[in-house]
Parts: sequence; structure tokens; C-alpha cells
Amino acid sequence: MEHLELLKYPIGTFKCPDNITEKDVLNWTLELESFPNKFEKLVENLTDLQLDTPYRPDGWTVRQVVHHVSDSHHHSYTRFKWALTEDKPIIKAYFEDRWAALFDTKTAPIQMSLQHLKAIHFKLVYLIRGLKPSDLKKVFVHPETNSEIPLDYNIGNYAWHGNHHYAHIENLLKLNQWI
Repeated sequence: MEHLELLKYPIGTFKCPDNITEKDVLNWTLELESFPNKFEKLVENLTDLQLDTPYRPDGWTVRQVVHHVSDSHHHSYTRFKWALTEDKPIIKAYFEDRWAALFDTKTAPIQMSLQHLKAIHFKLVYLIRGLKPSDLKKVFVHPETNSEIPLDYNIGNYAWHGNHHYAHIENLLKLNQWI
């Protein structure tokens, strides 16, 4: 069980500081800014066979992970916009596993999601850098947990999310001696 947990969470779960500082937000924003290029470099030379390899037993393929990250970060950007323009909006949750099982996520070229990820991160980072400290405390409500998610927390969570999936792929590449 411990080995499977390490495969699922190779960098651990997101640990948010109790008091999020400006420096935390800046560091997470820098991670979000650099992530798309770093992610692309990791996967750009993989063959279709490598892209269609699961990163763990019963896990998604590398291709599905790449498309998932793009989809997920798109949702995050939308959630930022809702929180900034509405009072504690209840966001729309989605079934990640069902999205990952769709034919496009299982077969489409990864370049489309890598380009989308660059665009959405460009927009997200630009937005974050223009926010006032009071904006960072605005929240959206996640319907599955009925919890309020502040935007400063969400910045850290999505910096972690990208690194989390990067580690999934990187570990697979190392295990198979593809890098």
C-alpha cells in the first residue's frame, strides 16, 4: 500500500502554510509561469508508445496526464475568474476520471494540450500578478467538500498540482530509463 501511495503522490500531498505570505504567492506564481515550458521539455520527445504507457499500475497514461493537466488548469483559471467576479461562487466540479477516459484525452496529440497549457498559464500568471492582497482572499466554494477555497491557496495548490503530475511522468521516464 505504501508503494502505491508513493506512486500516486510522489511529491506528497499539497501542504499549505497556515499563513500564506506574499513570498509564498510570488514563489508559486513563478512556478506556474515556468511550468508549461518545463513540462513540455519533459514530454516533447516521447514516442506514441511511451505516451501511451501508464505512469503507475491502473493509472493514466502519460498522454492522459498531459491532457488532464491542461484541462485541470483551465478549470482553475475559470474558478479564479468566478471568485473575482462573484461572491463566493459555487464552482462546477467535474469527473476527472471520465474526462481522462474520453477518446480525445486517450488519443489526441499532446502538443494541443501543451500549447493550451502555455496559453492558460500566461493568462493565469498575468491575472495573478495584477491582483491586490484583498483579491487573493476571495474564495470559491467547492461543492464536493462545501469548503471555501481562497485564491491564494489555489495558487499554491495548482503550483503543486503541476509538479505532482510532472513527478508522475518523470518517475516513469527514470524507471524505464527513457531519460
